[in-house]
Amino acid sequence: MLSCLFSLWMLAQFAPSNTGELRVTVNDATGLPLRSAVELVSQANQVRRTLQTDDEGRLVARQLPFGTYQIVVSREGFAAFAGLVEIRSATPTPYTVTLGLAVLQSQVSVTADETLVDSRQTAAMNRIGRDSIDSRVLALPGRSLPNLVSTQPGWLLEANGVLHPRGSEYQTQYVVDGLPLSDNRSPSFAPEIEADSVQSMGILTGGYPAEYGRKLGGIIEVVTAEDAARGFHGVLGAAGGSFDTRAGDAAAQYGWQDNTITGTGAWSGTNRYLDPPVEENFSNHGTSVRFSGRFDRSLNAGDRLGVIMRHGHSSFLVPNERLQQEAGQRQARNGRETLGQFSYQRIARSTMLFDVRGMARRLEAELSSNAASTPIRAQQNRGLREGYLRSTLSGHHGRHEWKAGGDADFGTVREQFSYVITDPDQFERGTPAAFAFSGRANDREQALFVQDRISLGAWTASAGLRWDRYAFLVHDRALSPRMAVAWSLPGRDLVARASYDRAFQTPSFENLLLASSASVEALSTQVARLPVPPSRGNFYEAGLTKGFFSRVRVDINAYRRQIEDFADDDVLLNTGVTFPIAFSRADIRGGEVKVTVPMWKRVSGFLSYANMTGVGFLPVHGGLLLGDEVGALSATDRFVVTQDQRNTAAARAMYTAGRLSVAIGAAYGSGLPVEFDASEEEAVEQFGARVVNQVDVERGRIRPFLSVDSSVAYSLGGDAGRLRIQADVSNLTNRLRVINFAGVFSGTALASPRAVSIRIQASF
Repeated sequence: MLSCLFSLWMLAQFAPSNTGELRVTVNDATGLPLRSAVELVSQANQVRRTLQTDDEGRLVARQLPFGTYQIVVSREGFAAFAGLVEIRSATPTPYTVTLGLAVLQSQVSVTADETLVDSRQTAAMNRIGRDSIDSRVLALPGRSLPNLVSTQPGWLLEANGVLHPRGSEYQTQYVVDGLPLSDNRSPSFAPEIEADSVQSMGILTGGYPAEYGRKLGGIIEVVTAEDAARGFHGVLGAAGGSFDTRAGDAAAQYGWQDNTITGTGAWSGTNRYLDPPVEENFSNHGTSVRFSGRFDRSLNAGDRLGVIMRHGHSSFLVPNERLQQEAGQRQARNGRETLGQFSYQRIARSTMLFDVRGMARRLEAELSSNAASTPIRAQQNRGLREGYLRSTLSGHHGRHEWKAGGDADFGTVREQFSYVITDPDQFERGTPAAFAFSGRANDREQALFVQDRISLGAWTASAGLRWDRYAFLVHDRALSPRMAVAWSLPGRDLVARASYDRAFQTPSFENLLLASSASVEALSTQVARLPVPPSRGNFYEAGLTKGFFSRVRVDINAYRRQIEDFADDDVLLNTGVTFPIAFSRADIRGGEVKVTVPMWKRVSGFLSYANMTGVGFLPVHGGLLLGDEVGALSATDRFVVTQDQRNTAAARAMYTAGRLSVAIGAAYGSGLPVEFDASEEEAVEQFGARVVNQVDVERGRIRPFLSVDSSVAYSLGGDAGRLRIQADVSNLTNRLRVINFAGVFSGTALASPRAVSIRIQASF
């Protein structure tokens, strides 16, 4: 079987999962082509696109998530056409419309309400469309996408914009334009993917297709490509707000014949880049720069070529505690990412799709400290050079929608790290006053997969098998079966589903060389250094989707994750440098509810709620242990995982009246666990009384929080050009919120107080 899959891998390429292409042709009653306006709407997928056919009456709408779409075709002098079309295949779906004269033709009314529930969806997929992205509350630089994702049930946004799906630490995978990024994408680790360049997102936390692997806490599919349009058009934006936050962005696209070229650029700066440990918000300036270029060409009806270049750079200071500020500490971090992508797609016999994509990228991160840093002066320079190739072969035959393929990842990781202790009283006796490390290693990972999606009456079933090979500091391989099934009740907007995923997740590479090096044995008289193994898990999920009154959709999910070699992270001494570790196992379970109102008269919005409990079990199975931590090798205790926030909720409602829209949103969390063994007096001296009052030490939890946001927006113009002005107020009640407190892994971090921002966006 493996040799057969390998052959397919060499022929095919990777495309975003569960997306297809619609090819529309519009004619009049005599068969002559008509240049027409076409609108596509899917409420379940948050898709609303307004397109235009060419002089031949044709258009291609790409990267449409699987589902049912309302299509409306109009042209002056002709009767409008409205119908429904299903996108269920990666191969193009043809759709021909014949328009009759307005006085001669009548058409049965078909509304977007019929696209509220996807009867074939076997997993709980949440979609964020362009309208939601445009109307979002302006986030601090580096956090626009994480803030949007955190509104979905099952996702927790921790300090410094780190996303945690269903109790996982760093097991989030972004799939950007069909290519996976499995490294940490939080603001303190990598340049951001700016929301203004994103057209849509699909968010998946269970029922994973076999093509996905390596990081399976949660998958975020990001599409940045717009539908090609002839001529020149673009977007200009500017924003400013509290903490001297300012930003500007621009995007332009030019299309001619079968070619499209796109360019984007953005800059942002703020005096609150990270979440500070104290209210004074010391030394917290940061900036980021991003730009990209894209070229797409349709070689003919069945062949397409694409090239993308991206670069991002972030530079920021590490916020000080009070003692560090008094000492004059200045720690700075820099991150750079440069990547190039290519894709080639070929359609064969209208039922098969060959697709090849590759990527080369370079990621670098630096940490520097001045001589006044306390209690330690740390320096770091690390990087990743990565080459990636993925290929798939997709096909549609009868009731089957199948896909097979594989990928190969070739990486070189390098790390340089050093420190000098400036306050020996803060460390155990015997800790070296200075330390230095330099290392380099190759990462080699390969995968093969095959999957099939079968539709049979009211039933839809997905089944797949994935094979992974991991060769970095440890070598391992695994077979992972995936299964999912959905049943729909015709005419009742009701879908029930269940899934099982076998997960094989590789360790985070950040600082893994340092923590695994024999040189760290000099850091303490007691040292344990264990290889960090990949984690394995059994993920179970069951859910229900129900539509009410053709206006409201309710999604309910229950899940359980049983994970061996559960991945977490630790901090090296007092440097702020984190590295991966693995506990014996973890048991995570929970339930989620989301109520969505795409549009009811003039009101739209959502309400999401998640309940989760996560328990980890010692001993430690992998990672670096120093001093008293070595006792964790023989312990058998259980503990709540660091992301165990029992209750999390988010809501947003928007009222639209013509060009004016008003929105209000709220977020609630019952508080993360706390491990704090110092006295209250020491805590007050270090963090302040107001911060300490937000911690329930006896209960071992941060106290619950409730944050309220509001927005008002006004739009001018029409199809030829639009000007949109939006004003936001976040944390409207100005409540102090503690995100983390004196955590072993994450320190102390405070959320932003009340902040005001204004954004202006012009499109042409």
